[in-house]
Amino acid sequence: MDKEKKTKSKTKAEKPVLVIVESPAKAKTIEKYLGPGYVVRASMGHLIDLPKSRIAIDIKNGFEPEYITVRGRAKVLKALQSEAKKSKEVLLASDNDREGEAIAFHLRNSFENKASVPIHRIVFNEITPQAINEAVKHPGDIDESKVNAQKARRVLDRLVGYNLSPLLWKKVKNGLSAGRVQSVALRLICEREKEVENFIPEEYWTLDADMKKGKSSFTAQLVQYNGAKPNLTSEKAVEDIIREISNSTCLVSDIKVMEKSLKPKPPFTTSKLQQMAANRLGFTSRKTMQIAQQLYEGVNIGSTRVGLITYMRTDSVRISKVALDEARKWIGENYPQDLPPAAIEYSVEKKAQDAHEAIRPTFVSYTPDSVKEYLTRDQLRLYSIIWERFVSSQMNNAKSRTTSLELKAGEAVFRISATKIVDKGFYHVIKTLISKEERDSNLPVMKIGEEIQVEKFHPEQHFTQGPARYTDASIVKVLEEKGIGRPSTYAPIISVLLDRYYVTRSNKQLVPTQLGRMINDILVEQFPHVIDAGFTADIEKQLDEVEEDKIKWPEMIGEFYTPFKKQVDKVSETLDSYKGVMDEPTDYLCELCGKPMVKKLGRFGFFLACSGFPECKNTKSIPLAKCPRPGCDGEIVARKTKGRGKEFYGCTNYPKCDFISHFKPLPMPCPKCGQFLVEKYDKKHGNYKSCINPECDYLHTSDDNEKEDITGDEI
Repeated sequence: MDKEKKTKSKTKAEKPVLVIVESPAKAKTIEKYLGPGYVVRASMGHLIDLPKSRIAIDIKNGFEPEYITVRGRAKVLKALQSEAKKSKEVLLASDNDREGEAIAFHLRNSFENKASVPIHRIVFNEITPQAINEAVKHPGDIDESKVNAQKARRVLDRLVGYNLSPLLWKKVKNGLSAGRVQSVALRLICEREKEVENFIPEEYWTLDADMKKGKSSFTAQLVQYNGAKPNLTSEKAVEDIIREISNSTCLVSDIKVMEKSLKPKPPFTTSKLQQMAANRLGFTSRKTMQIAQQLYEGVNIGSTRVGLITYMRTDSVRISKVALDEARKWIGENYPQDLPPAAIEYSVEKKAQDAHEAIRPTFVSYTPDSVKEYLTRDQLRLYSIIWERFVSSQMNNAKSRTTSLELKAGEAVFRISATKIVDKGFYHVIKTLISKEERDSNLPVMKIGEEIQVEKFHPEQHFTQGPARYTDASIVKVLEEKGIGRPSTYAPIISVLLDRYYVTRSNKQLVPTQLGRMINDILVEQFPHVIDAGFTADIEKQLDEVEEDKIKWPEMIGEFYTPFKKQVDKVSETLDSYKGVMDEPTDYLCELCGKPMVKKLGRFGFFLACSGFPECKNTKSIPLAKCPRPGCDGEIVARKTKGRGKEFYGCTNYPKCDFISHFKPLPMPCPKCGQFLVEKYDKKHGNYKSCINPECDYLHTSDDNEKEDITGDEI
């Protein structure tokens, strides 16, 4: 009998602790840290959620959602329930945010009905042995207020989407959809596009002069004429100045030296990381978050698996004391002269949730150089800017010295400035970023009154630049500034708009499609309040108040839903259908049956379809321009590559005619030679129109790419 009791006791003691995380990669890392006695499994996101087939919100009963096991995920859920039965304790370790809390909440509820086992919640900000073991030692309970905030957001989005989308199906086209936050972002992009299109460039000129002192040459720019800022609106105005000063003696009239203290920037938040990665590395927001997720969940550094960065969804710049102490220790050993007497603290914005620290390396000792052989190229590039940003944030200011020379020739004043870093400070660890303060022009030593030789004048024509289209970086920046969305939603907002083909990327800029603009026009006209940036930001504040247990979520939803549903019903009855408008007759004839082709708006833009449908199902791309090849009667249409689906433009007579352009033809002839224009982009001109004819030099600048000057300012 005693032997049987001992056997049962031993069996009970050998039961493992089940730890559930969201991803397999994270599970792999954490299981190595915890060792024997623990089993780590992954839920791979939400297992219980709203069904896709119906609205599933009980409007009359406090907006209670109807949750079900996600289709295709029942097997995973049953496996986790089975593991829970065999465990002595379950630790729910999903991400420490609203979505993660909801995942833990639903898992706990599903386990309580299947297994009699203690269930606790653990959270951590970094995947390191210390952080994981500390979390396991101090398990807690699920944060019901955070779950309610997620529930309120989910219900709100479902009510908006499942009311607006059917309205669009009825009035515009089947298969369309509209979301609460994404529609606001679409509105911003469409409004910016209108500004770009309506902008009329104005001509202006600048005048530079090549100057020489001894063997040293430099170029200065005209900054003043006749005691005022020059207003050079034409080539004649510039030529008049050149004629007036050509025979004048050029003298050094002023020398100014100014020193400036440059402060390091705080560690990254999600928004700032996405902006920097977009501008410096060319990453989309989605790519940035995917790579950051890999660095957070763990990579193999030799025989050790390490989570290299802290949690990557945060709007806080707070840093733990342990991390600060480690950073200061590393700086003291490597750059002691640049270690401040005390740790530098950065203020947290009022709207920041501050649930997490800023994004930082988990171990400062893992420098980019020390781990580069274990990371992919993109992982290393992203890790490098995270590591450098954090370490530099705890170093002394840098100092720059700017020397500005003014040179007078007659009534014209030219200026040239050169900046040098005289004390590198935090720049000692900035290797991947080049600061605008590091421009280093070696000016010759000069003194006031000294005569300088003018060698040549360089007049140059320019056109004023209109507002820039949004990029991933700039739309994330404006969303953050306006309080729209949260760190976890910036990348999905952009992805959804691209996936729905409401927006496309062109030269890294976000351009609304015809479909996107049509949807936006309807929503702005009929639901201006719902897709207003200020209203959406206020909703985010209310969700925060739900999480802080200051307001009840059903009341919040009720205040929104009643007037919203009333407007939806009204629009459904009064709005004219756009379906007929979207089918436009054309002069093209179907080559299969001879019937007229109709211009239609589809999922991926306009196309031609046979009016004999469904008997004839012929479709083809809309011709954009006549083929420029001599003797070819073909037309240029949009095509896509087989592999990545990248768009290019080719002749309808292919393969007889192999004309190809990677630049989009525009519906306008070249004013010089008559061939068609294409839209191009480069760093010098931004977006501009150019003739497709290689022998024609026509070029017209219309708007400019985002010139985000984040060099020194964003480090």
